[in-house]
Amino acid sequence: MVSSDPGNPLSSAFRDARSPSWSVRAEAGRRLAGAAEDAAVTPVLRQLLLDGEDTAVTQETAEALLERGDVHGLRLVLEALTSADDDTGDHLDAAIHNVHCQSHEGLTLLRELCAALVSDTDAAIGQEAGRILSEWNSC
Repeated sequence: MVSSDPGNPLSSAFRDARSPSWSVRAEAGRRLAGAAEDAAVTPVLRQLLLDGEDTAVTQETAEALLERGDVHGLRLVLEALTSADDDTGDHLDAAIHNVHCQSHEGLTLLRELCAALVSDTDAAIGQEAGRILSEWNSC
């Protein structure tokens, strides 16, 4: 997928990810999360997860990735946690809580996904998955 391809349905989301408006960037994160496995989308999602201007962009993007309910979405959020400042990290943790700690099913899924990521090839992501397992076990 090429972000500048006018025939690409995500072209506007790529453009919106650079918007000066936090709400437009947040919506771009939600739209791009559905294609998170695409190599062209992943770097843009990383940028939105660590948005330096507004943590609402971070939280909206993270929640959209987590709502996918798969290892890929959680892995991107955990990757962001490995380099996030304290404020951004709080919003990433809040997204995990909002998506996975509202029901028994959500918490069970979170445990399963984190268990799969504990042995990730990136040790920092594995450590974050382990932290989530231990800290969020009490949800």
